[in-house]
Amino acid sequence: MGPRDLVLLTDHSSTEGSRDVLAAAARRLTGRDSVHVDARHFMTGGSGRIEADDAGGLRLVADGRTVAADTVVVYEIPPHRRRAFEVCQRLLRGCGARSLGTDAAAWRAATEKDATVASFLRDGVAHMPSIALSRPSPEAAAEAFDGLGGDVWARPCVGMGGDDVFHVTNHDQLAAAASHYDGTGADWLIARDARNFLPDGRRHQYRVVVLHGRVVRAVEHVQADPDAPCNESRGAVSALLDGDELPDGLAELAVAATASLGLDLAGVDLAAESGGVVFEVNVHPAFGRRALEQVALPYVAAHLER
Repeated sequence: MGPRDLVLLTDHSSTEGSRDVLAAAARRLTGRDSVHVDARHFMTGGSGRIEADDAGGLRLVADGRTVAADTVVVYEIPPHRRRAFEVCQRLLRGCGARSLGTDAAAWRAATEKDATVASFLRDGVAHMPSIALSRPSPEAAAEAFDGLGGDVWARPCVGMGGDDVFHVTNHDQLAAAASHYDGTGADWLIARDARNFLPDGRRHQYRVVVLHGRVVRAVEHVQADPDAPCNESRGAVSALLDGDELPDGLAELAVAATASLGLDLAGVDLAAESGGVVFEVNVHPAFGRRALEQVALPYVAAHLER
């Protein structure tokens, strides 16, 4: 190891696999291995320490070892743990770490979907009409549902991978969704259906990855089940696109959504239907085919250029 290491700070309980792709990118760019550090040590209640050193870098102390670094690549922090990670973000920023992962406010605005909607309303970013709910009475839930036209998608304010997401088209389904969220203790959001159908009736949407205001990756997701989310984990099929294959205006919309939340990197889920609308913005878009070249290499390089 050199006197200062490039650190990959990720949650080691995650099985997503992004850190392996980032490690490959770091090796290609620097010619040496990065150091993997478990972010859980630096979350609320963890025993890890971050402190500035006398030479303008920083030290990460955890699990019986000390790592001297100046570049810290943060990734693969699950949404439900991001609040607990905010202290670490503030310490990294205070110590002057070269990192794109220290903006806690931007992360929160993207992770908590009610905050995302508030940012979009403030900045005029197109999205489907949405209403946030927190343990509503049956009457309040029904009023919100009817006000959005009786055809909505319900999702937890904090979630990932299409889990706990329901297509709701009647009051019985609404009551079942409300009972589910009440049981999990989650605040939730309902948004009007975007009617994002292909001519054959399949759902489709796009994932556009934006880095520093530039589209670096575009994927189309197609879902045969019109009542299921367009996530690969829920059966959707994905196809890589060239940038010029995106419908007109979607690249610009993805960039605007990313800027509204204050993120350096984001995976924006959006549709061309309903005039072009954003569904959500992902702080750490999952890697897939060709993501080493399209996302990981430019993302790590952006740290080294800071």
